[in-house]
Amino acid sequence: MKLFHNIDRWEMVTPFVTSKESTSHIDTLTVTLSENGHAGRGEALGVDYLGETALTMAAQLEKVRTDIEAGIDFDELGQLLPLGGTRNAVDCALWDLRAKQGGQRVWEMLGLRTDPVRTVYTLSLDSVEKMATEAARHRDFPVLKLKLDQEQVAEKVRAIRSVRPDATLLIDANCAWSVALLESVANVLQSCRIAMVEQPLATSADDELQALDYPVTLCADESCQGLSDLESVDGRYQMVNIKLDKCGGLSEALRMVKWCRRHDLEPMVGNMLGSSLAMAPAFLIAQFCCFVDLDGPLLQSEDRSTPIRYEGARMFAPEAALWG
Repeated sequence: MKLFHNIDRWEMVTPFVTSKESTSHIDTLTVTLSENGHAGRGEALGVDYLGETALTMAAQLEKVRTDIEAGIDFDELGQLLPLGGTRNAVDCALWDLRAKQGGQRVWEMLGLRTDPVRTVYTLSLDSVEKMATEAARHRDFPVLKLKLDQEQVAEKVRAIRSVRPDATLLIDANCAWSVALLESVANVLQSCRIAMVEQPLATSADDELQALDYPVTLCADESCQGLSDLESVDGRYQMVNIKLDKCGGLSEALRMVKWCRRHDLEPMVGNMLGSSLAMAPAFLIAQFCCFVDLDGPLLQSEDRSTPIRYEGARMFAPEAALWG
């Protein structure tokens, strides 16, 4: 087995703004594993709030190059690398490689369906007027996710609901709210039919959710990285956002889905941003989810040469030339 990696830069169509940061471009790590005339690829952006970058992931990868090139399986990879973007890129490249070597698609190997799914479209944090304008402009997306901070929450929610009475609306606060704010906007969120609030509080404040009887579904994101975190978020949240960059790849994500289904914790699938290569393996996790947030390529000005096909909100299975 031979390991190759490179860093790709992707420009955003417009700056992607959350309560934490504004992003005009991203740098992703692409990993290629080749063996006996076949090659598989995987892509990772990494978990920025844990300090991961394309450069740190590349350095982490070099430290285990010898082990990988000696030949590795999925279980050994889980022992070799911790959760995070580096393991994600290698794990997904290994799935792609094994599929090509076996002459079948990854979903065939796993016995999964590949029905088209409906992705959300994410509205960047902005003024009340601009967010409402963007919501109205994207009428071909029936589910919108609103990036919000602690400012003008009620005003933004009401304005967007007024221009999109038809839409399912989700909120992502990225840890920016307090429990006091969460409680103060409960009636507004309920009356505006908000379907879910993602990571309202900082991870250190999760205990405050334990006894909170909230009228809107709460979803864990930053509070849940991988399988070992699921037990701690269960009971505080009703949903968990599974991201391959966080959990270390498709292998761990599949284990997380299995745990969620067994414990009645609703899974959704998300992304840290990235090209179609990053979304392709996550498409398999989307088969189990009520909410699918795999719009990363739609926010970029360029994509892979064989991109995933999107028709409005509908997202289709990746072609073999891309992944899997």
